[in-house]
Amino acid sequence: MQANFKAQLECMDCKQEYDINEIIFRCPRCNGLLDVRHNLNALKTYTSEYWKHLFDNRFRMEYPFSSGVWGKKEWVLPELKNHNIVSLGEGATPLVPLPQYAKELKLNELWIKQCGISHTGSFKDLGMTVLVSHVKQLIELGKPIKAISCASTGDTSAALAAYASFANIPVIIFLPQNKISLAQLIQPISNGAIVLSLETDFDGCMEIVQEVTLDKESGIYLANSMNPLRIEGQKTVGIEVIQQLRWNKPDWFIIPGGNLGNVSALVEGFVLLKETGIINSIPKVAVAQSSKANPLYRSYLNKFQTFEPVKAQTTLASAIQIGNPVSYKRAKRALEISNGVVEEASEDELANMAAYIDKMGMFLDPHTAVAMVALKKLKDKNIIKNNESVVIISTAHGLKFTEFKVNYHKNQLNEVQAKFKNEPILLPPDIKKVKEVIKQKLQL
Repeated sequence: MQANFKAQLECMDCKQEYDINEIIFRCPRCNGLLDVRHNLNALKTYTSEYWKHLFDNRFRMEYPFSSGVWGKKEWVLPELKNHNIVSLGEGATPLVPLPQYAKELKLNELWIKQCGISHTGSFKDLGMTVLVSHVKQLIELGKPIKAISCASTGDTSAALAAYASFANIPVIIFLPQNKISLAQLIQPISNGAIVLSLETDFDGCMEIVQEVTLDKESGIYLANSMNPLRIEGQKTVGIEVIQQLRWNKPDWFIIPGGNLGNVSALVEGFVLLKETGIINSIPKVAVAQSSKANPLYRSYLNKFQTFEPVKAQTTLASAIQIGNPVSYKRAKRALEISNGVVEEASEDELANMAAYIDKMGMFLDPHTAVAMVALKKLKDKNIIKNNESVVIISTAHGLKFTEFKVNYHKNQLNEVQAKFKNEPILLPPDIKKVKEVIKQKLQL
């Protein structure tokens, strides 16, 4: 390829441009959030058919382009040297139809994009492969980086620890004490990260990690989604979904929202697809929040006229238990571009929805359940219409939340009345009694 594929940083507020290799996490001039911006003129020198053919040929093929992220390298970090790519096989995840529930809701089609079927079991791998690869190249360029750090509600820390340890880069993790699942906690510990468990919530951890990484002398690089390099990897999920649908777009995407980098990333991918002529319009996007941590939903209700952080309350959807999301402005812009909406789910709603959809063969994490509740509510409100097509972005694997599943089926979750609990039936090894129970359960 001869075109001048290039990426740079741009402030979303004052539009000041910076070199992609500068170590900055906010605009030095106005403190605005930064975006990665590509040379669209260069990308558009190639036809939409060229890009579709290139991406299809790479999909699940030769490493590292078998990655769902790095198969689209020209749209992500075009100037990254291939030997600096840090990939653990992320992306290229299943897009699973759910025809039973689609029929129930009178939808044309419904799919779940299973981002949790990934190396660390979550959507966060998509952004972390890009960020850690970029850091590896910065170190090669002589930048004084000693470690990478993040605040996390669980999945981000797992992804950072895995990718950075694979690249032999030290990691420092800030976690809110007793607010993440055991499966999420053990991942960075197993990968050898320095794990600091703070007696605060995610927002408190986020304040501290920003202070630590803003100290230029520390040499500690910020990995939270304030950093636009994360967005670059995560934006490939929507591109990949449309690729899996033979380059046709669905009517709606629904995604859980906490720190709100994910919805921003999703729409950034759609914008590139539209700019390169692969799709002719942006799909609509819905962000789903827990009612215990819903600052974006509250802002949406007043048409984004104001935004007020909230004190996030304890929720089963722990990864989105965030009251002061750093990417609020990005999310607002994404929803405006996509003509999007915001919905919320209570604890009872999300827990029972997870159990209901699990009976159709899924194994939903609580955050994907929040998105499923949003789908049902938006359909009931006729915002999502009959015969439309919907993609749910499942951000993590349900196996990371086994305590949630176990406690549901024991009917031991606060604020939840388990409508679909299904406990094991204890029986003696007596064939007659076994047959009686089977007959009763199958209503024979």
